[in-house]
Amino acid sequence: MSSTEPRRTALDALHRALGATMTDFAGWDMPLRYGSERDEHNAVRTRAGLFDLSHMGEIAVTGPQAAALLGHALVGNIGSVKPGRARYTMICREDGGILDDLIVYRLGDTEYLVVANASNAQVVLDALRERAAGFDAEVRDDRDAYALLAVQGPESPAILKSLTDADLDGLKYYAGLPGTVAGVPALIARTGYTGEDGFELFVKPEHAVELWQALTKAGEGAGLVPCGLSCRDTLRLEAGMPLYGNELSTSLTPFDAGLGRVVKFEKEGDFVGRAALAEAAERAASEPPRVLVGLVAEGRRIPRSGYAVVAGGEVIGEVTSGAPSPTLGKPIAMAYVDAAHAAPGTEGVGVDIRGSHEPYEVVALPFYKRQK
Repeated sequence: MSSTEPRRTALDALHRALGATMTDFAGWDMPLRYGSERDEHNAVRTRAGLFDLSHMGEIAVTGPQAAALLGHALVGNIGSVKPGRARYTMICREDGGILDDLIVYRLGDTEYLVVANASNAQVVLDALRERAAGFDAEVRDDRDAYALLAVQGPESPAILKSLTDADLDGLKYYAGLPGTVAGVPALIARTGYTGEDGFELFVKPEHAVELWQALTKAGEGAGLVPCGLSCRDTLRLEAGMPLYGNELSTSLTPFDAGLGRVVKFEKEGDFVGRAALAEAAERAASEPPRVLVGLVAEGRRIPRSGYAVVAGGEVIGEVTSGAPSPTLGKPIAMAYVDAAHAAPGTEGVGVDIRGSHEPYEVVALPFYKRQK
């Protein structure tokens, strides 16, 4: 297989049959949209959407010292995660820069599933293998062992309930349990990247098509639609969720990103990046660096990643993600801005869109929070 040939998920033929617009994403051929991305976005906010996320990078970490290895390799306290639960965390470099943000599932006493972003899966795998030296634990590349489907939106619990006898009511947010969905063995996780209630289903690739079809059929009456990566991006942006490569990068520490809470200095043992992160925490407390804020447009022009944020003729920050918000009906953006201009309601802030300073309101993140 040539390195230029994109990888295809087990659902590739099905996406094409549905008329999806495909795009290269982190070396994978993925559906961008099936029809209108606005309709797909609104379906997830009001009913339900079905996503193929098989490009995500699954890495198994197993063995007697699996927890100790993850405690050393990641910034979170993985040892305190109970079996059946999941945790959002990060893997950092020695200098504190973020290599990736991750979800770690504890599947059993000595068995963990680390889910990395598609673009960083190899980097995370290499780092974990390197950091495993001296630990009685195995790091295994499980990317080919899983397909990943997500059902997201307010109707998703009812849709999934019709296909499984797993205890969904007892399944908390950031928890996962093994079960059977439409006759297919799955790890059922109550996680997602949309700001809505929903589930991510880890299954063997050979079961992906039958599960997709069963979910589609079960969701017919509830208004479920297939959804591409385009609406996944506007959904996560409205929910104020960071995207690696936009809000997170190796040049930023978790404290720069306003996510210092994921770094657990109190855990046992040393961990990679600890000293640099302790310094970053002190800096953030005394002289905050640029702060990640929300921006809502007063006009119609759309801000894009890399555009300058301005005030009083000076550049005070940079947009990291921007898009029209179907829920708010206005363009929105996340941006890093100087602390002096970060308070919600700060006046006189604009975005330089091709030489024109468009007025924006500074707001607290997230832009959208679902009603419980």
